[in-house]
Amino acid sequence: MNLREANEIFRKAIIRVYFEPELLKIDYQKSFVKHPFIPDDGLLITDLLHLYFDITTGNDYPDGDEWFTVEYLIPHPIKLPDHLKDPDYFTTLSVSQGIHFWRHRELIRYKYGRSKKLSESLGYLDKKYRELNKALYDSSVIDQIK
Repeated sequence: MNLREANEIFRKAIIRVYFEPELLKIDYQKSFVKHPFIPDDGLLITDLLHLYFDITTGNDYPDGDEWFTVEYLIPHPIKLPDHLKDPDYFTTLSVSQGIHFWRHRELIRYKYGRSKKLSESLGYLDKKYRELNKALYDSSVIDQIK
């Protein structure tokens, strides 16, 4: 087994055993929307914003067992106001010819040296979801989804 494979297995285990069950305890539910590039199921609180775990980005790094990337996806072809278009909020994700979704990516580090900070990482992940979701609702983007 090479480093890439080992990191993917470890990341997936941490997500399945800790992050997903904990998120399901605090209002999240399984998403039935398939991400265009991430094969695993996502989670959501509202249908506007879906959360997916990216276990392949950076899986070839020696410290790849300490972090993963989370992608917050708006799986609807909507128009965003300009103030929500930047790396702090959303960037585009081309899905197919002429169609794009909006996404926000965050690096989640759940292990620091020898101590694990799973609960801090979980709190950050949830806080970011709620912050992005609130910004979307405050901008009336929800009115575009039917």
